[in-house]
Amino acid sequence: MKAWLLKDFGLDNLQLDDVPTPQPRAGELLVKVGAVSLNFRDKAIVDGIYEPHLVPKPLIPVSDAAGTVVAVGDGVTRFKIGDRVNSHLYSRWLDGEPGPNEPAYCFGSPLPGGLAEYMIIHEDSAVGAPDNMSDEEAATLPIAALTAWYSLVDFGQIQPGQTVLVQGTGGVSIFAVQIATALGAKVIATSSSDENLQIVKGLGAVAGINYRTSPDWHEDVLKLTGGKGVDLLLDVAGGEGINQSVAATKAAGRIAQIGFMAGQSVQLNLMPLIFRQTTIRGIAVAPRSSFDRMNVFLNAHNIRPVIAQVYPFEKAHEAYEHLAKGAFGKLVIKIA
Repeated sequence: MKAWLLKDFGLDNLQLDDVPTPQPRAGELLVKVGAVSLNFRDKAIVDGIYEPHLVPKPLIPVSDAAGTVVAVGDGVTRFKIGDRVNSHLYSRWLDGEPGPNEPAYCFGSPLPGGLAEYMIIHEDSAVGAPDNMSDEEAATLPIAALTAWYSLVDFGQIQPGQTVLVQGTGGVSIFAVQIATALGAKVIATSSSDENLQIVKGLGAVAGINYRTSPDWHEDVLKLTGGKGVDLLLDVAGGEGINQSVAATKAAGRIAQIGFMAGQSVQLNLMPLIFRQTTIRGIAVAPRSSFDRMNVFLNAHNIRPVIAQVYPFEKAHEAYEHLAKGAFGKLVIKIA
């Protein structure tokens, strides 16, 4: 089969090659990949800044895939040939709390990912793809949508009428606007682009704040919420901005710490955190059981992913370069 192989760190070392098509063992599915989508994690792995000691070489990268089961190993009962499935990043995290070693069993590193014509997914890890989505759409779900869902539902326990703040207009944030709106919540979005804020309002956000022109954006949040602050804040930036996130969240509110775009280290001011009794929870996607529930919800509410561009398989480099520049919506690579 054709597969993109990361032979060393750096995009120039991601090369299209011929490799043996894998064969499913007991309990495994052979999936003909229809499409994959890119996340910041995928770029960080190629760049060598995401757990580089765990990255085998050569590696078939990219965790998020959707495709069709074309062969099954012995004993498979959850899926059959012809079923459409999603990959699930944490292949062994099926339900409940995560184990201590979930990163050791992630697709796209250290396990082979989906940037190939075929991939192996264990039947316990696979998730049925939504019926109303194409492979290109379904491929956007495993990290971006599921992270938003888990933050809002499993951790945030958002109820109708509550207020959520989402940072930026990346993949997780856009899905969060769509899902939170469908849950009946009021969504405030931040961005450095007024144009993107207008688009996000079209997806359901009730207000937008440009953090470039309003650097003290937490004060704007307090004004919009009558001085209370939001019930839940999805922080994708990290860095020193976490202190503003605490200030923008209500007393006893919750912060889902998802990303680290502005830095992996921070000086946290403890007194506001203590006095406001804020809960900060690190979010690293979710178990498969949450994915199963999310796909039912997406189908029921007819939520469709926002896709910035679909690239052909042979133009994977261009997709990565687009990711590095930023995009409103998900970047997808069509395989089949």
